Amino acid sequence: MNIQISDFRRDSSDAPSREEAEAAFRTIIRWAGDDPDRPGLLETPSRAARAFREYFAGYEQDPLAILDKTFGETGGYEEMVVLRGISFESHCEHHLAPIIGQAWVAYVPNGRVVGLSKLARVVDAYAKRLQIQERMTSEIAAAVQQVLQPQGVGVVIKATHHCLLSRGVQKVGAEMVTSCMLGCFRDNAATRQEFLAMTKQ
Repeated sequence: MNIQISDFRRDSSDAPSREEAEAAFRTIIRWAGDDPDRPGLLETPSRAARAFREYFAGYEQDPLAILDKTFGETGGYEEMVVLRGISFESHCEHHLAPIIGQAWVAYVPNGRVVGLSKLARVVDAYAKRLQIQERMTSEIAAAVQQVLQPQGVGVVIKATHHCLLSRGVQKVGAEMVTSCMLGCFRDNAATRQEFLAMTKQ
């Protein structure tokens, strides 16, 4: 299974200025039908620009570098390592609508392990970009596989998409579930089922 890791990181040399971003938000406010110069909206373009920089901070991070520091002193541990229920917020690349969810990331070590906080940071690095859930799931799995070279990697993501909730068909309560299984998680049904059982608790 060949998964490509996309590297859409911010090129500061080509980035619009803060003033250009704020002007764009003023235009959107006018297009929506309001007056960006009324008191309640005067500072909204500035706030929105700051918020968007935070929403999309993942473009300034290198997920592979986050995982780069690993540890070889595992005491011979070769069983599954799982970080469950990693909360994240992302944005749909089709409508810029929020995606709110949780990720489960697991791997079976092959001599080296990584700090658990690094797995959470990798989830955030990919989540804080314009995303589709399918790609995000694959990218997280591929990054862990590439850096750790474990026996296998499993990733499950469950999320609510506001492009489905607050517009279009407006389906409250619908949840999207995606998974990516590599190595022993793909080839060994027992390993896969053990991991999937943990995502239901």
